[in-house]
Amino acid sequence: MSSDSVDVAIIGGGPGGATTAALLKTHRPELSVAVFEREIFPREHVGESQLPPIGDILAEMGCWDRVEAANFPIKIGATYRWGHSPKLWDFEFVPMEAYREEARPRARTEQSRQLAFQVDRAIYDQILLDRARELGCQIHQPAAVRQVLTDGRRVEALQLQDGRQIRARHYVDASGNAAILRRAFDVPIDLPTKLQNVAFWDYWENTEWASRFPGGATRVLVLSIGIGWIWFIPLGPTRTSIGLICPASYYKSQSRSAADLYAWALQQEPLIAELTAGASRENEVRATRDWSFLAQQWYGDNWMLVGESGGFADPILAAGLTLTHTGAREAAYTLLALDDAVHDRAWLLDNYQRTQSARIRQHMRFADFWYSANGIFTDLQDYTREIARDAGMEMSAQRAFQWLATGGFTNDILGQPGIGGLDLAGARQVAMRMVDGQQAWQLSKYNHFRLNLRNAKVEMIPVYEDGQIRAVRSHVRGQRRLVEHGYFAQLLTLLRHEHDLTRLLDQLRAHLFAEGNGYVDDRRLQFLLQSLEVMVTDGWVEAKLNPKRPRLELGTPFEGRLIHTNEPLNARIGALSASGS
Repeated sequence: MSSDSVDVAIIGGGPGGATTAALLKTHRPELSVAVFEREIFPREHVGESQLPPIGDILAEMGCWDRVEAANFPIKIGATYRWGHSPKLWDFEFVPMEAYREEARPRARTEQSRQLAFQVDRAIYDQILLDRARELGCQIHQPAAVRQVLTDGRRVEALQLQDGRQIRARHYVDASGNAAILRRAFDVPIDLPTKLQNVAFWDYWENTEWASRFPGGATRVLVLSIGIGWIWFIPLGPTRTSIGLICPASYYKSQSRSAADLYAWALQQEPLIAELTAGASRENEVRATRDWSFLAQQWYGDNWMLVGESGGFADPILAAGLTLTHTGAREAAYTLLALDDAVHDRAWLLDNYQRTQSARIRQHMRFADFWYSANGIFTDLQDYTREIARDAGMEMSAQRAFQWLATGGFTNDILGQPGIGGLDLAGARQVAMRMVDGQQAWQLSKYNHFRLNLRNAKVEMIPVYEDGQIRAVRSHVRGQRRLVEHGYFAQLLTLLRHEHDLTRLLDQLRAHLFAEGNGYVDDRRLQFLLQSLEVMVTDGWVEAKLNPKRPRLELGTPFEGRLIHTNEPLNARIGALSASGS
């Protein structure tokens, strides 16, 4: 029996494994890194829709240009039928009036950084794995791991199907649902959501796109129907992924097969029926359980979990690939830092686990809010109280629902208020389509703001930048956390000596003016104000009103530049319904 030794052995060659491998070799070329993938690429895989943060990670890996050259459709946002109204509405990453066509393949511009891709995973995953190979990683395919040899909480070796044993200093489980290491160590999982859905999908050729813009840009469709919801994701000039998600309990109650239920559901939606009228499909309905979960432990003595081996959140926010890429990046940085021995080992690993768990749990909460706010999932509205309690907030179901609608889920990005591609203003606009009434801004009520760090303890947490981990201060009070990073760090500095809103705004503009060489970036100013709003909502800032001083008049328009009703598609659906199509 042969035995091979490497520095890092990674199980799984999908986006999680390939990203971890590529970034390890990018920042530490001398490391020996091996990836063991049970399948031969290319292979089909669900999870095609991306969010903008992936672009920076692809650039760091050195393969953004190759992904762009694959000519995947550019995702500028999504069109939804979701909430209490039957009308379709759009969520866009950039305002459509500001969108400019760029010749493909595009350069890495400011606009492209704000957009995303819709990818054919057979092609996309191959690009990522090829990049890891090009950087010097050993790529083994097919190379299924048949047994994990362990000693307590430590991996001794991986036993491959071909008889080889692989020994490493570090092991990474990026095997997705197979969860090779997680299952080998019997790591328990939590199910912190009541959502238990199943997904069915097929691939289509020559569908019509509901939205088409210059430069190969489009929106995905997410359409709520009586039994669940349908996704429609263009993957290329002719190929489209169309899927159905419904409660597992509903599927079990049916006498239909998965294929029959899938075909029936697509015919219930007039727009989907029209878009597929002249198309053909592969007639291979795939199925999977779509149940959110979280592993209780993300690491052991010499192993780590990455991506969906450790946790999965409902795909309503299209965050699956983003969570995987981001977590893989942080895993690679953590492994590099463990070798450098600059930071405490337990601190590195505990924070890796906390970061992954908190981020995925946030997406679960947001998904729960989306479902509970939708007409066909009204039985989940009382569950919002449990979501709030999980975040350390005791309140009634009604108050918890309002709390979620006004930003109780918006600490997804370190140093910036946002989640799932939405900033706080966007999250509130979405909430207005799900919750009756205007979402009031605290900054409109008050004009005197004072820091409140009483009874908060200080913890150091990691920031992952340029191949290194840097420790920054974080104030912790109960389940709430305020990080001295990004926009929050700027506000903490100002609020330590300034409390009046007018003077705060003057100083913020002056800072942005100097930083922008004579130009004030209004978007950054909005992020700073949104960060202040979150600090007030979470109790980090005490707000009062001085009637003698001016205050802001902030509001959330129902129809905005990024989130608005899609009148053309609504008219098209109306015409289809009138004609009986």
